[in-house]
Amino acid sequence: MRKICAAAELVERGLAVRFSVTRAGRPRAALAIRYGGQVFGYLNECAHVPIELDFNPGDVFDLSREYLICSTHGAYYQPDSGVCVGGPCVGKRLQAIPLVEQDGAIWLSEENEA
Repeated sequence: MRKICAAAELVERGLAVRFSVTRAGRPRAALAIRYGGQVFGYLNECAHVPIELDFNPGDVFDLSREYLICSTHGAYYQPDSGVCVGGPCVGKRLQAIPLVEQDGAIWLSEENEA
């Protein structure tokens, strides 16, 4: 497993922690968030057009702190499922990155990198 960050760095509905993963042999931007007391990870790419969600690093929650939002397209995503519920890609979803919270840290399982 690979450590992403200390668990305390992920504040409920706060800034995401950015990290990278390897997919199809190339590095890809990803992010970790805390929502509903749980940790979720996603590729940092809008389901509409593969552009990073955050214009300002880690700033992916909308003003209500209820949804993730693409700063370019305005697509809204459920933080706990990655499903788009508003904007140009309704029904599509963000690509999940499995993360584990353990021993005071957030971890990425290397087996999940493909």
